[in-house]
Amino acid sequence: MQGKDLPEDAKPKVYVGADVCKARLDVHLHPSGVTLAVPNDSQGLKALVRALKGCDVGLVVMEATGKHHRLAARHLSQAGLPVAVVNPLRARLFAEAAGALGKTDGVDAHMLAVMGAALGPQGRLKAAAPAPEALEALAELVRARNAAVAERTALMNRLGASQTRFLKAELKRRVTALEGHIGRLAAEIDRRIKADPGLARRFEILVSIPGVGAAVAAALLVELAELGTLDRHAAAALAGLAPHPDDSGERTGLRRIMGGRPGPRRALYMAALSAARCNPGLKAFHARLREAGKKPKVALVAVMRKLVILANTLLKEDREWRPDHA
Repeated sequence: MQGKDLPEDAKPKVYVGADVCKARLDVHLHPSGVTLAVPNDSQGLKALVRALKGCDVGLVVMEATGKHHRLAARHLSQAGLPVAVVNPLRARLFAEAAGALGKTDGVDAHMLAVMGAALGPQGRLKAAAPAPEALEALAELVRARNAAVAERTALMNRLGASQTRFLKAELKRRVTALEGHIGRLAAEIDRRIKADPGLARRFEILVSIPGVGAAVAAALLVELAELGTLDRHAAAALAGLAPHPDDSGERTGLRRIMGGRPGPRRALYMAALSAARCNPGLKAFHARLREAGKKPKVALVAVMRKLVILANTLLKEDREWRPDHA
């Protein structure tokens, strides 16, 4: 590999793209062009670390794959390598902008490496340590609960529209079973949060905010784990609640929210509905926006943005919400 026998300060930076699937990692080193494939298991990842040992690695870039990237990201990070896990859509758009219209594992690995070289030195693509395993396990439970709640809602809608007695009885049985499943998941989520002092404290702070219940707080804990370490603008952007301009020439377009993480945004939507009624400050804020002629959804999104900024501030200051605080 290039740079192996060079002095440390003369070695070129190497950017590594890793296309991850269940069975293996296809790896590309930029700018040397070296490629390799390793199994997506502990032995394969150890071999990859050994292969990169003589390189000055600037960044390892891989796509989020739900679960298949987790072992690789954790193993490489623990080996001291800087790892950035990117949104697959962001990676695909970058590849298309670079003229790579084809899609294979090798092409994807190459473009991820080029993406790291293009955006890493600018700070637009940063390495981040993987979430603790306890938090990842909690995240699985929270997502399972959310999926079960969505399934229950769909069943309830079908039950309301059904005209057949037999089908109604079947749907009721499924709803009852789902409610038990949801209850057990909620109890396990609560147990795991209470077992971790750090998570328990963050949970207490979040549920102290009027409008934020246990389900929303748990979703924010696992989906926006960075809360408390961000500035207000970054917190809003990460939740996909930052307004983006749409201007061209003399035209001033409407500001729109886009991007960010959909999971916490859905949770914040439900919290905003409640906060607009029961949180004194946000209720008044929502009323002012409506009186100023803002559309209902625009006003509600503004409340969602206020909520995530408030949660970020309280977690940063390690204090619970109080109605008399400045």
